[in-house]
Parts: sequence; structure tokens; C-alpha cells
Amino acid sequence: MDPKIQSLLQTLRANNLAAHYLPDRDAARERVLSLIPEGAVVGYGDSLTLRQIGVVDALESGPYTFLNPWAAETVEENVRLKRRALTSDVFVTGTNALTLDGKLVNVDGHGNRVAAMLFGPQAVIIVVGINKIVPDLDAALARIREVSAPQNVARHTDFDPMPPCGITGECSDCNSPWRICNKTVIFQREYSNHKYSPVTTIVIVGEELGL
Repeated sequence: MDPKIQSLLQTLRANNLAAHYLPDRDAARERVLSLIPEGAVVGYGDSLTLRQIGVVDALESGPYTFLNPWAAETVEENVRLKRRALTSDVFVTGTNALTLDGKLVNVDGHGNRVAAMLFGPQAVIIVVGINKIVPDLDAALARIREVSAPQNVARHTDFDPMPPCGITGECSDCNSPWRICNKTVIFQREYSNHKYSPVTTIVIVGEELGL
């Protein structure tokens, strides 16, 4: 294991976050599923990483109540599932960036993903590809602005009109009705007493995943 990853794991654990390193997507998928009890209500924050490692498919076909807003047929159902996910047994998602000093940095359009990461579910599982590990907060925000946000916008082909960054690949700090950079959250640590906060687990995967 890269010494920087080892040090990052120690930092996350010191911040009261459970942290694991898995070498590849198959091992990561099995670890994530091992943390979700059968019969659990599982909320989901849209994550290409979770799709790539097979967690979404496993949750859809497994013995869980899987709340997937992106499978909803109407806007009303989409929003209802997002709200219900805030009190799920387990919430699974990815992250936009993870700094070497242990900060999870995320930007949301709607806010449902970052809200559920912070409070509500009994447990939160966040999966991170090694490409999202950056030196510091400035690098995290730059990565989101220059890489993550434009690519995430571009993959949502139903945006009409498409925000400028989805066309140019560059942030213009726009006022688009479909702007996805509305709410920024820096997640630094968790209470040690989980009566007051969810058990948060970070799963770092030794592959480049997500955007």
C-alpha cells in the first residue's frame, strides 16, 4: 500500500471515521455489501463509482429495500425517495474529493446527497477511487470545478438547457437552472459517540473510479 494511503487511513480513523483500503472493485463491492444487513432500507446518492463496482446492481437484486431516486418514473417519486433516504438504515454514495488530511469535499445541486452524508441515516458508506485523493482543500475544490462537475453535468443528457460546463468542459460560475454546484460541504470528522451521529465508513479502492 502507498504510504500516503496508509497515513490517510490513520487520519480518517483518528477523525472517528471507519476506513478501509481494498485493492480493486470486486473486493470493494464485497466489503460494502458486508456492511449492509439483509432487510436494510438503503438510501442512495447518485454515484458512478458505486455503479462501476457493481454495488447498485447488487442492491437492486438483493434482499434490501433499495431507495433509488434515479429509477423513479416521476419527479415527485424522485423527491420522495430522496427524502426517505434521509432516514434510511444505510446510505451509500461516493465523494467528489478526499484530501490527504482527511477531508471529504462534496458539491451538490439538490443537496440530498450531502444532507444524507451528514445526518439522518444510521450508517453511511462512502466509496472513493484513488483518482479522487488530492493533497489539500484547494486541490479538492479545483478538482471539483475543473474535472468532476463538468464531467458529471455532461453525463446527464436530460438537462435542458445543458449548463455551460457540460458543453465547454470549463466552469463559468453559471446561473443555469440545472447548475449542480449549489451546495458545498466539507466533512472533516465525526462524533466518537454514535448515539449522536451515524457510523460513517470510508472505502478507498485502489482503482480510478467515478468522475
